[in-house]
Amino acid sequence: MSIRNIILCTGVVMAASVTSAGAHVNFDIDIGVPPPPAYVEVVPEPRPGYTWAPGYWGWEDDEHVWVRGRWIEERPGYYWVPERWEQRGPKWHFAHGYWEHREHEEDEEHEHGHGHGHGHGHDRD
Repeated sequence: MSIRNIILCTGVVMAASVTSAGAHVNFDIDIGVPPPPAYVEVVPEPRPGYTWAPGYWGWEDDEHVWVRGRWIEERPGYYWVPERWEQRGPKWHFAHGYWEHREHEEDEEHEHGHGHGHGHGHDRD
């Protein structure tokens, strides 16, 4: 293999690595500005096979922006913990949404609309 082909192959592998790595990057956000009051969103009727992920205040261009709720495909044995802002001392930290494994019987409440991921829990102080 020529040195030119080795350099070309290395460049392609590096570009692919950067592209795939970039698709999974989450940035932590800590700011000194609390989120605005909760935006009231009408939660749609249940959709079989999907979980409602409620809307939340995101941070873009140095200001809070509302990100509308959305349907996400269910994961059996898990419940959705929505995005939220957590106060940490004088700063506000953005916590990304994630799937939490359902380990206990009481977690069934989450599955039936009394917990995260079903339009509840979007009233944040």
